[in-house]
Amino acid sequence: MPKSYDAIVIGAGQNGLTCACYLATAGLSVLVLERYHAIGGMTLTEEVAGPGFWSDLHASGYQLANFSPVPRDLKLHELGMELIEPEIPFAHAFPDGRAVAVYRDLERTVENINRISPADAETCRQLFQRYAAERARIINGFFSPPPSFADQAKSFAATPGGMEAYRFSLLSVRDWAAKTFTSQEVACLFASFAAFVGAGPDDAGGAEIAWLFASVLQAEGNNLVRGGMNNVTRALATYLTNRGGEVRTSAPVARILVTNQRATGVELENGEKINAGLVVSAADPRQLVERFFGPAVAGPELTARIKNYEWGDAACVLFTALDGPVDYEAGPEAGAACHVHLTHPSLGAISQAFAEARSGLLPATPVIVAWNETVIDPSRAPAGKHLKKFVILGVPYDIAGDATDQISGRDWDAVKDAYADYLIDHVIAQYLPDLRRRLIRRVMHSPRDLERTLSSAVRGTILHGAMKPYQLGSQRPVPGLGEYRTPVPNVYICDSGTHPGPGVSMGSGYNAARVICQDLGLAFPGTGQA
Repeated sequence: MPKSYDAIVIGAGQNGLTCACYLATAGLSVLVLERYHAIGGMTLTEEVAGPGFWSDLHASGYQLANFSPVPRDLKLHELGMELIEPEIPFAHAFPDGRAVAVYRDLERTVENINRISPADAETCRQLFQRYAAERARIINGFFSPPPSFADQAKSFAATPGGMEAYRFSLLSVRDWAAKTFTSQEVACLFASFAAFVGAGPDDAGGAEIAWLFASVLQAEGNNLVRGGMNNVTRALATYLTNRGGEVRTSAPVARILVTNQRATGVELENGEKINAGLVVSAADPRQLVERFFGPAVAGPELTARIKNYEWGDAACVLFTALDGPVDYEAGPEAGAACHVHLTHPSLGAISQAFAEARSGLLPATPVIVAWNETVIDPSRAPAGKHLKKFVILGVPYDIAGDATDQISGRDWDAVKDAYADYLIDHVIAQYLPDLRRRLIRRVMHSPRDLERTLSSAVRGTILHGAMKPYQLGSQRPVPGLGEYRTPVPNVYICDSGTHPGPGVSMGSGYNAARVICQDLGLAFPGTGQA
């Protein structure tokens, strides 16, 4: 007779494991099933560029997790997760050799921005101080189930300044920057953070995301996890197994078993059936609706909604193994930052890159995020060697053309090496002149590679769904799934396609566990305090 569990969680990423940990702490027997051969999801760390060179495949910085209650609740720092906290969370380098560096120290940050624009330096001081003033509200919003659309609208209308806050939530970066900054360089500093979640300068909603992301890193830090981000999920798995939970890898789920409108367990792709009192999906929303449910269970309305779900812009990642350190043309501050945005000093250039990618073109000057991994954490490479990861934000999933005028192919498997060579040349010419001399090996993961490696990286994206205004809060991913519940009463969803969205915050798993405990009449074992 197959073993039965109180709860099965599909997906051993940060959110699935977080939800499982809280459910196990609440007294449930929990099994986590993972399709991949290792736990981690978007926090995988592997030897991509060569033996001993440990790269984060997707998420790199420990950012939103800095204000998450989960690490404190679950004592992850006692379970193998060690943080390294650089003094400079991020910087922005420009092709002319200038850079803006943002420090944890607000005054040093203002002083640094002052070199670009004294007026914008004071504006940035106010923007970062605004985050400090709103910090408690922001954290509560992340780590609480989202209010309904109606309740949110009432709150905006009833709260002093609420309608201004609503207006800000819809502004594009370009509109906001035109009213806020005097220099394009400072505007680009913020615009690059909107690009992290797939928002170009002219996309609605980009301004609030840009301000919030930049402010969180300045105030809370942009830390690296020693040895790689996978140690976050390994610590979660240790906590879970210490409380009797189980984790199985290489165990792909084929479908959720549903009888009389209730889930009874899951069936694996090898035909094995496992019984459960409830099921939680931490895979992307499309897999839940189209694979695990299927049209007969999901129903025509939800099936149609998920077909129209917007995934956002694809990304590609360039991993480089180096035989020594590489200096930035922009100077030592850029080299000491946890990560560095590489763009031309123009919102127009960033907007053009997004327009090219969305037209199916390989962009000529894309937004690139360079991670100084081994400068911060030397343990990720063999002694004396270095490692850099370049994330290219905004590339086509289906290639229709080429804005570089150098690449003729239209298939990612055929052109990814040529595009990698182009990007290396671009980075050397504009930002890191010694990169080629130090380069041992480079490995490119195209959008197709990202999707093949991890099924939840749908269409080569890293967000589990675009962060559009109509795909946020209780509307994320779509109406009918936006508050962690599904049409099947004992099936729940907790991936980054739900509120609060992407980034390693463990927030979706935390919030879903709250909802499940509420539905079961159990006391939720979380503190709610970061």
